[in-house]
Amino acid sequence: MIHVENLTKYYGDYPAVRGISFDVAKGQIVGFLGPNGAGKSTTMRILSGFLTASSGKATIDGQDVFWRPIEARRRIGYMPESCPLYLEMRVEEYLRFRAGLKDVPHRKQRSRIDYVAERCHIADVRRQLIGTLSKGYRQRVGLADALLADPPVLILDEPTAGLDPTQIRETRNLIRELGQQHTILLSTHILPEVEATCDSMILIYQGQVAAMGTLGGVRQQYGNRTLEEIFVRITGAER
Repeated sequence: MIHVENLTKYYGDYPAVRGISFDVAKGQIVGFLGPNGAGKSTTMRILSGFLTASSGKATIDGQDVFWRPIEARRRIGYMPESCPLYLEMRVEEYLRFRAGLKDVPHRKQRSRIDYVAERCHIADVRRQLIGTLSKGYRQRVGLADALLADPPVLILDEPTAGLDPTQIRETRNLIRELGQQHTILLSTHILPEVEATCDSMILIYQGQVAAMGTLGGVRQQYGNRTLEEIFVRITGAER
């Protein structure tokens, strides 16, 4: 569902992403790990069409992100770390607006809004102004937006950032449920989140893939160490 080949992104002379390659199979929940500044968000923004790459190839469900960007975007539900919501809109009004932008057929918009509102546990705030919502509810609205067009691929950038422990647990449970119907690339630097939700992982460091595989496979490769020990060993955090 996601194919990345020798992807590179320069900001001026600085290589934020340096020739990374990976694949995500249909139906997988893959944790995209790395310390701050490793290139996670840059990669996800390229896959989502928000940034262009300096070189390389990327496809979503067989659609080239660079040469067929509209078709590729139709197959993605993207939730950035800071959801750019319209704070003066009510939740339902915002979702209706976004459904129109995503070409959800008018006859299906009501049922899709009802579905995502129920699934993301925001039905009780549908008539509320987004600007009055807590951080947790805003994150849920962002996730509902990503689900509106029922895309096969979800790209979630730090979906539990800023949430309290109860909200984090609820969001992780929801991601596991969504993984039964969607392929999910989940960016995070919170290791328990990967262990709680993901089938496999990709760890990048300094813009390059440093480890990749199933959770059990990566642990075995590094002498059955914990994910935390592996992360520290690769990133040199212990120094």
